[in-house]
Amino acid sequence: MTHVLTALAWPYANGPRHIGHVAGFGVPADVFARYMRMRGHDVLMVSGTDEHGTPILVQADAEGLTAAEAAAKYNRIIVEDLDALGLSYDLFTRTTTGNHYKTVQELFTTLHANGYILQQRTLGAISPSTGRTLPDRYIEGTCPHCGFDSARGDQCDNCGRQLDPVDLIDPKSRINGETPKFVEEDHFFLDLPAFAEALNAWLDTRTGWRTNVLRFTKNLLDEMHPRPISRDLDWGVPIPLEGWADRPDKRLYVWFDAVIGYLSATIEWARRSGDPEAWKRWWQDPEAVSYYFMGKDNIVFHSEIWPAMLLGANGEGAKGGEPGSLGTLNLPTEVVSSEFLTMEGKQFSSSRRVVIYVRDFLERYSPDALRYYICAAGPENQDSDFTWAEFLRRNNDELVAGWGNLVNRSIAMAAKNFGAVPEPGELEDVDRELLATTKAAFDTIGDLIGANKVRAGIGEAMKTVAAANKYLADTAPWKMKEDPKRQGTVLYTVLQAVSDLKTIMSPFLPHSSQRVHELLGGEGVFAPMPYIEEVADLDEGGATDGPYPILTGDYSDVPKWESVPLVPGTVLEKPVPVFTKLEPSIVDEEIERLNA
Repeated sequence: MTHVLTALAWPYANGPRHIGHVAGFGVPADVFARYMRMRGHDVLMVSGTDEHGTPILVQADAEGLTAAEAAAKYNRIIVEDLDALGLSYDLFTRTTTGNHYKTVQELFTTLHANGYILQQRTLGAISPSTGRTLPDRYIEGTCPHCGFDSARGDQCDNCGRQLDPVDLIDPKSRINGETPKFVEEDHFFLDLPAFAEALNAWLDTRTGWRTNVLRFTKNLLDEMHPRPISRDLDWGVPIPLEGWADRPDKRLYVWFDAVIGYLSATIEWARRSGDPEAWKRWWQDPEAVSYYFMGKDNIVFHSEIWPAMLLGANGEGAKGGEPGSLGTLNLPTEVVSSEFLTMEGKQFSSSRRVVIYVRDFLERYSPDALRYYICAAGPENQDSDFTWAEFLRRNNDELVAGWGNLVNRSIAMAAKNFGAVPEPGELEDVDRELLATTKAAFDTIGDLIGANKVRAGIGEAMKTVAAANKYLADTAPWKMKEDPKRQGTVLYTVLQAVSDLKTIMSPFLPHSSQRVHELLGGEGVFAPMPYIEEVADLDEGGATDGPYPILTGDYSDVPKWESVPLVPGTVLEKPVPVFTKLEPSIVDEEIERLNA
């Protein structure tokens, strides 16, 4: 058994999340975590809402709320949406907890003591109309190196170079389009150049990473410079140094505290579980592994900056040092970055109404229909485009006519003719061939999921579904009324294939796998789901106000990733279709909503 940390990017709590977000961090990570649990590993899946920074303040102003009220509002909405999608978090929390503040300040203190945090005078970007600091990522302009006209204030997505907002040509605020004002300020910086050698050596050991992630990160090492980790704000984690901690106008930068959330969430989970030291199994055990899931716009924070922070906290950068009270911490095993999902050929944009929020989607369609689309056609290795026509096709032609049809036909025939799982007779070669195919699929598909090749994994699963459907068509058990023994053998064989596929499909499609389990006469929970729990903050000193929801679950009793023989005589009822066929009219209806 291996301790497996599944760390998902922290969705920003300034609005509901759309399907492009969960395509990048949510569904791929959940498939991986569910599979790893079924393989017997000790999985911990953590994240939460990212709740600090200027965008929260901007959204709060727009709604007439305080920053804390706005963060709490969208934290709850996001928790409910991720729960409805079935993302099996052990803990989905938030960055405004007292526990998070303590963990962030502890890591800052260790990095500062080891010499990796510098105090410098710098030019900061200010909004002329509000006087607030503008986040680097909310400033866009032309890259001075490659001429790309949509470079951000922290990096250019075209050439990959790190930037500061002042470097941009013709910088503009993404919030309101105004030209920022640059003023001199005292701030703290993470001394990234001090980690260049250590990061390069570590990256050389990262075999098996997606090519885009490794190449992008390696390119960043050529032009590293100190990165600001504080801002002129009154909303965020206080800076834990004498003369700074009580200042109302200085806070740690939101990106710095957010990446520490993976550690603080694990610590919070351990404390809530009743074993406060349990977090060390994922962070200090050298045999433990950790996988970080996000969209490609977050690569730099997870493949360069967070590892640099961990190296510095461990005393492993160019300046040396000693581990702090949290001990020596594990660096990421793999950074699993997805590309971008567009919608009907356009980039997702809430302001331009090119968007469909997770909540709105799930009001009209099943969670597994969305999960299937993301698994089969998501932006795993290249940008992909969500269209309603393709969603309709995949739902009707693949889920309904393929997997759903196999389940319904086979169980319906067995229920009608035998009322139970039939007792098989002597198996023929064609029967043994199908059962060998489904058993072999466990290794093939499991290896693909373990390598985070979800599209290939679901593709192989659907090939196995097609093989079972072909077997059913070729053997035609509905024509065997005069030979009930052979009919029973064929139906037993295909039901065993359905049972195997139910297990194989459960990481991808947990809701429908639970339903198939029940249709096959199974009892109890087959695919455990998360649940929402209202909790109080564990510590004072954070920014939460009253009880708040966390997403958690009990995943201790999951099926094994293997074929389990069906028990003849298990009572079967006439099945209700597992998936819903959609009418072609939904395409025009959804596009009309989009253009309204």
